[in-house]
Amino acid sequence: MSRSLRRVTAALLAAGCDIAPREIGNATTAQMAADLVGCDVAQIAKSIMFRDEESGAALLFVTSGANRVDAGRASAVAGVPLGKADAGLIRAQTGFAIGGVSPVGHLTRPRAFFDPALLAFETVWAAAGTPRHLFGIAPGLLLEISGAELAEFTG
Repeated sequence: MSRSLRRVTAALLAAGCDIAPREIGNATTAQMAADLVGCDVAQIAKSIMFRDEESGAALLFVTSGANRVDAGRASAVAGVPLGKADAGLIRAQTGFAIGGVSPVGHLTRPRAFFDPALLAFETVWAAAGTPRHLFGIAPGLLLEISGAELAEFTG
């Protein structure tokens, strides 16, 4: 088991969630992940990272796989100008590689925002630290344990 997967599993357990991530195969898009896990693409909780141009920190936007983050709306919600978060920043702050960023289990918890569209489902699926692993969870619980703020940032 990779360190990233162990960290996500430990974070879930620490939050009182008895959830075992599932190995689904390598998924490089939300649609691929949905097809592999057998759900609607809208049930995939994508972790999209931006760079706070003022502090240099990475910010996390957890959004439905059917939605796209609108950079202007995301910047307005965050209250700071946002730029592209590169792989080095993402890895340094979260401990995850691009494609496996989980909403939980970060090395340093980023400021995070959560797409209300995810709350329409009984279960959503999020990356578990690798591009090959997902975990299913009630979206309200994911919102709570991720420390994210509910916000409208898609367009």
